[in-house]
Amino acid sequence: MAQFAYKARRKSGEVVQGVLDVADRAAALTQIERLGLFPVMVDGSKAAAAAAAVADKPKEKGASNLLPAALQRGGRRRKPKLQEIATFTQQLSNLLKCGMPLTVALGSMAHLESKGIPSDVSKQLKQDVMEGKSLSDSMSKQPQIFSDLFVNMVRAGEQSGALYEVLRRLASHYEKFAEVQSKFVAALIYPAIVAVVGVGIIFFFMTFMLPRFMKIFEGLKVPLPLATRVLMGISDMFSHYWWLMILVAIAIVVLFKRFKATESGRRKIDSWKMNAPVLGKAVRLNIFGQFARTLSTLLINGVPVLTALKITEDIMPNRVVKDAIARTREGVTDGKTIAQPLGNSKLFPQLMIDLLKIGEDTGDVPGALENIAETYENELTLQLRVMTNLIEPVMIIIMAVGVGGLLFSILSAMFAITSSINRS
Repeated sequence: MAQFAYKARRKSGEVVQGVLDVADRAAALTQIERLGLFPVMVDGSKAAAAAAAVADKPKEKGASNLLPAALQRGGRRRKPKLQEIATFTQQLSNLLKCGMPLTVALGSMAHLESKGIPSDVSKQLKQDVMEGKSLSDSMSKQPQIFSDLFVNMVRAGEQSGALYEVLRRLASHYEKFAEVQSKFVAALIYPAIVAVVGVGIIFFFMTFMLPRFMKIFEGLKVPLPLATRVLMGISDMFSHYWWLMILVAIAIVVLFKRFKATESGRRKIDSWKMNAPVLGKAVRLNIFGQFARTLSTLLINGVPVLTALKITEDIMPNRVVKDAIARTREGVTDGKTIAQPLGNSKLFPQLMIDLLKIGEDTGDVPGALENIAETYENELTLQLRVMTNLIEPVMIIIMAVGVGGLLFSILSAMFAITSSINRS
């Protein structure tokens, strides 16, 4: 028999510690689980008990803060991408799945390659847990890394004793969101490149090439067609008043940002996004899927309905949807179901409301939300494909019209000059 000092957490979150006389570490972990505890630290060394006691003593102010100043202030360091959060969460979940104690797993995370999340974050989490804090409380001190959704999910996992399972679901949740985000970016890359190249070609032609043609036409003293005169005027503006155009563009950007910074402006812009031609449908499908996926993930892991709705409201990127979820939360507080106030908003589709009602009637709201999320995520994939296939010919047509207009203006001037020479 060997002695193993342990530190564990009850479902209520209370930290307990003690010593077990068992054959090995695996037996110690089994004994702790039989006691209904969630193991935080299991150590077979003789100094383990003393070390645990020292860890529980309060330290001097700031002594346990291992985070760099950039993370302490919050927001100075780049916020991790969704895929980076997913990778970090999956790695931690895998370590816990192997039976590794939480403190040891967090120590290993400091050495694993987790792009976007500094090793100091894992070290700070380990230090806080060893001092008796819960993992969720430690994560809540780093909002630039871990969102309210993440923290509340981890807290629910700690209370239920299923932290590994919760982390696995969180990793899957962020991976799905990252996948949707990458599809949006991929759908917009091609039209963005075509637009930049097209504008660059037109600007170069209007600024450098066309003025040289215009000097030839002006020297011949021939009346030019209207299309050519209009093109000459535009070219002259590009050549001599480019600075004014830059100032106007800067002014428009500044005014737009100021308008967007106001509550009414943000709502109008978000409303326009949802109702814009072609792109609007993809935006709506993304929002509906994100709402259902987030709320489902929270409810499945035992987060209370009102808390789950509040977290979902906070992470929604659209102000109009935020308002609808806030009214839904108020309705649930008054004793209504989720579907009823959600339907009254007239924002969410009837199919979504009907599926949610079925889930409420059968007592499986998380399952219904999961089905809703998959439905709209699949539809979003199809819509992005349609949007991409539609944008490509539209961009080609626009470029063809622009280039064709330039050629028509030049050729019509040349025809006019040829006709004048023939008449003379």
